[in-house]
Amino acid sequence: MSDKAWGGRFEQELDAIAARFSASVDVDGRLWPQDIEGSIAHVRMLADRNILSADDAEQIVTGLGTIRASIERGEFQWDESKEDVHMNIEAALSSAIGDAGGRLHTGRSRNDQVATDMRLWTRQACDSVVADIDALLEVLADKADGHLDFLMPGYTHLQRAQPVRLAHHLLAWAEMLDRDRGRLVDAAKRMNESPLGSAALAGTTFPIDRAATAEALGFDRPMLNSLDAVGSRDFLLEAVSALAICSVHLSRIAEELVLWSSQEFAFMQMSDAFTTGSSIMPQKKNPDMPELVRGKTGRVVGSLVNLMVMLKGLPLAYNRDLQEDKAPVFDAFDTVHDCLAVLSGAIASATFDKGRMADALQSGFLDATEVADWLALRGVPFREAHHVAGKLVQQAVQQGKTLSQLPLESYQAAHEAFDDTVFRALNMEAAIERRDVPGGPARGRVAAAIAELRGRLQTRRGA
Repeated sequence: MSDKAWGGRFEQELDAIAARFSASVDVDGRLWPQDIEGSIAHVRMLADRNILSADDAEQIVTGLGTIRASIERGEFQWDESKEDVHMNIEAALSSAIGDAGGRLHTGRSRNDQVATDMRLWTRQACDSVVADIDALLEVLADKADGHLDFLMPGYTHLQRAQPVRLAHHLLAWAEMLDRDRGRLVDAAKRMNESPLGSAALAGTTFPIDRAATAEALGFDRPMLNSLDAVGSRDFLLEAVSALAICSVHLSRIAEELVLWSSQEFAFMQMSDAFTTGSSIMPQKKNPDMPELVRGKTGRVVGSLVNLMVMLKGLPLAYNRDLQEDKAPVFDAFDTVHDCLAVLSGAIASATFDKGRMADALQSGFLDATEVADWLALRGVPFREAHHVAGKLVQQAVQQGKTLSQLPLESYQAAHEAFDDTVFRALNMEAAIERRDVPGGPARGRVAAAIAELRGRLQTRRGA
């Protein structure tokens, strides 16, 4: 996007290959709502400042409304030879209303125009993904509430570690996603400044009112520096960085869905609506949707890298390289939107196997920490208690038993402090309930966390 004049300085037409290479309307065409919105705010300000006549302004606003309707009906003819969304709309306007259309561009440049369009589009896109995250959080709150009494192994190193509630695990996903939501809200707030009126790089000689156009477009204020306004895209870096982090979280959730739906885990069954079959093995029910979520993370992270590399060597102010910011931004937002929608559907329609999860608690010595804690509560230094519990696990492994199947004599031989109350500590639900601390898996704490999440979501719906 340059400020090259059409005619005047140039005696030759642009080479056909160069024209095709530089055309961007196939990508930036989706900015048409923001482009028209920004143009209407701009022309109304020009009229208010007596830079344009009221008649010209009315013709331009009416003409832009007609173009908007034409695009919405799918009747608008996009012309690649006119390079981008801005020139397509301006050319259509001039064709429709004559000379007045050529006055639309008074006091601005395509440089501040596209920077404004991208801030408007990205701000709206952040809001949209925030709503998508909230939809998934609603699903997780419902699933957690409905499975409060499902117990399962918690894992470290993908090894069974300690017992937790399924609801507690689902709420861990929710906390990750809520932070992703916050990053997008922060990014949208920080980008909410208007570049419009910065023109090519040095502002304009016309007595425009930048505060008026900023207010009309819902921005908090005009940007403070015209060079920065047209040449900076860190607002896109921040938004896509938030999307990349969110995508990594979605990939982790997807990985657990894949694991849990495998025959080796069998903790859950995904619905037919979010699984596929095999072209050769009729027994297969493949978790393709979470696998694709996991795979698409690379696209979103790649979009972030694309933007960072594109920007890293650019001098101020505008450079044509910045035309290439749109494809990765659009793709990142589209991809995360789809991933959130797919996971919402997959999790909402999944069923969990309470018995299978409970059975998984019976092997792997998830109660070993309870033995160590039992001793520590009776004054035995924890490191010593940890060692004693480890020896008991070793003995149980050698005998092919669980810790609860070892006789009291084995415990007392390991440490004189043991008595038969140690066996009560080996109950999995009792072990979970003893962890009655903020953020812990005890039933009351998890129920309160579900209620708190629902409260957050209710507040947002009412905002």
